[in-house]
Amino acid sequence: MSNFNERLLTGVLFVVVLLSSIYQSELASSILFFVIILLCQREFYTFFKAGDVKPQSLVGVIGGLGFFLASVVASQTHLTFNTLFLIVPLIFIVFIFELFRNRKDPIANIGYTILGIIYIAVPFTLLHQISYYTDFQFGDTYNYEVLIGYFFILWANDTGAYLVGRKFGRRKLFERISPKKTWEGSLGGVFFGLLLGYVNSQLFEGLDTITWMILAVIVVVFGSLGDLVESLFKRSLGIKDSGKILPGHGGVLDRFDGIFISAPMVYTFLKILSIW
Repeated sequence: MSNFNERLLTGVLFVVVLLSSIYQSELASSILFFVIILLCQREFYTFFKAGDVKPQSLVGVIGGLGFFLASVVASQTHLTFNTLFLIVPLIFIVFIFELFRNRKDPIANIGYTILGIIYIAVPFTLLHQISYYTDFQFGDTYNYEVLIGYFFILWANDTGAYLVGRKFGRRKLFERISPKKTWEGSLGGVFFGLLLGYVNSQLFEGLDTITWMILAVIVVVFGSLGDLVESLFKRSLGIKDSGKILPGHGGVLDRFDGIFISAPMVYTFLKILSIW
């Protein structure tokens, strides 16, 4: 099988599993997000396996998954408290564990352990919370529309940037970090992302057109920046792909890099709307 066909098949299966899980039920989407967080955090901590820095991988993964599960339980049992405060003890437990490890460079170990929680588990937790957003309010009823619409915009941006950049790309966007990305490709991603924002407004009834278009701008801008941030991480560590679990695509982190910056921004925007 050629690399293109392998990439296409993997991409189609990936999209089908993701969308069907989100559409099916809150339980199915919660299980999916749990698995994604687990795989992403494992890949992230593997970045440092060959170096001197030794983050607390197990503690970081348990902490990230614990934070996500607490958020899910709060939503699905209709508890009325904000689970973000639970990350506070998780962070400081990392400091305590490092006391007993007797490892070189404990400050870096602590820093990268916490980074794995904040960079991966927190964005995915906030993204999952979007599935409880209806009629401009965060509530206790599962609603897949905004979450699926978010992914439509994110994928449209990635696909548009890839196709337009491959055909017309000339001017480098950020050559120091990602030599293949171009301004032409980025503009193509913006166009397709905004187009899907409008399409979402016609498909889904929960948000109006203006809100969907603002969401599209947020996803396009911060999704692209999230892609560059992960490229920065990998380049600084001399890594090409985050893993090999997805044939033709690399690792799980490579497929979700646009989420890590855009999801918190989208959640914040929707939270502001719910307060107003």
